[in-house]
Amino acid sequence: MAALVAIAAGTVGILTKGGRTLGPKFVGVERLARLKNPSFLTQPPGPGSQLYVVQKGGLIRIIANDHLAARPFLDIRPLVSSHGVRGDPGMNSVAFPPDYHRSGVFYVAYTDHAGSLVVASYRRSPADPLVADPASGHAILRISEPSPAHHGGLMAFGPDGHLYVTTGDGEPAGTGGTDAQDTQLLLGKVLRIDPTPTGYSIPAGNPFTAGGGRGEVWAYGLRNPRGISFDRVSGTVAIADSGENRFEEIDLLPVDKSRGANFGWPAFEAFAPFRGGISRQTTVQPALAYRHGPGCAVAGGFVVRDPRLAHIRGREIYGDYVFGDYCTGRLYGFRPRAGRRVGKQRSFRLGLRYVTALGQDNQRRIYAVTERGPARKGKATLGSVYLLVPERSEIPG
Repeated sequence: MAALVAIAAGTVGILTKGGRTLGPKFVGVERLARLKNPSFLTQPPGPGSQLYVVQKGGLIRIIANDHLAARPFLDIRPLVSSHGVRGDPGMNSVAFPPDYHRSGVFYVAYTDHAGSLVVASYRRSPADPLVADPASGHAILRISEPSPAHHGGLMAFGPDGHLYVTTGDGEPAGTGGTDAQDTQLLLGKVLRIDPTPTGYSIPAGNPFTAGGGRGEVWAYGLRNPRGISFDRVSGTVAIADSGENRFEEIDLLPVDKSRGANFGWPAFEAFAPFRGGISRQTTVQPALAYRHGPGCAVAGGFVVRDPRLAHIRGREIYGDYVFGDYCTGRLYGFRPRAGRRVGKQRSFRLGLRYVTALGQDNQRRIYAVTERGPARKGKATLGSVYLLVPERSEIPG
């Protein structure tokens, strides 16, 4: 079990040495917005620079020109069950298909008041591209959950154009039920579907279309996925899965090898046996796992492809997978290596709190989302959206 190695990051002014300008030395953050309980950030494909931020209570907000728009893009708060900070229910994510610029159709995942995980379609307003029509909603997938915990609900369109949906096992903490191993159920899985405004179809090539499980299931054996992302350069998919009471894990493997993959829960929690009952050789082992205390809940991230974060002196992170943790408030990174142990791991001390998600825009810039700030007079403060930036940048010389 590899431990995370802490490396301090800070802000240093531009320096010169031997008549030449030095390049960026550290990774820093720039705050773009403050808002209540943000949980997810993404950007639609196509033209435009707007960022879309999901709030757990049922709002989607827009950040345009580094400013948070006062008017919500979508408001479905009456439909969403949310328990405030650190509660599992709420609105989890939004996903924009490759043809969003033309079709105006997008998809959201949230927990409804019946306790079910819902994936629903919505349409952009024809009169204003920065507003969606809340009356256009249509639930295309509804998954009954056995408890209020571990619903997953993180979504992303893959490089194949299909929608990938993560689902938690829905089990209360401490139970470790076997639903994640049952391929006839949609709990504890990665689903792959082709959504439409009124439903979905099952893509050819899904592992159980000929039998042995539900056709929607792409991979299984997950507890509570808190992130899924694709790296087109390496052809990999990364899934961040929150553990029971000992470990958090990152699963990272080629997309084609994730087809039908069993990630082991609840027989295993990361590398460690939990309930047992299946062979370790039949499961995919994590790329990385870390212990609880001080960590507690992983926030899935991305492989860094932002050219501005390349050539960080002494700590190259371009090509690293960067993720966060809720309790430590830190971001971490490691270098994926096909068929080998991960490369050197790092911790970036950026002074964040309560990291719930990382986001990425069309220019591959990476953002950190914090659910709240430090409490003041016993009350939680607003969360924030931060952009990762290089410190001590190159300047023409």
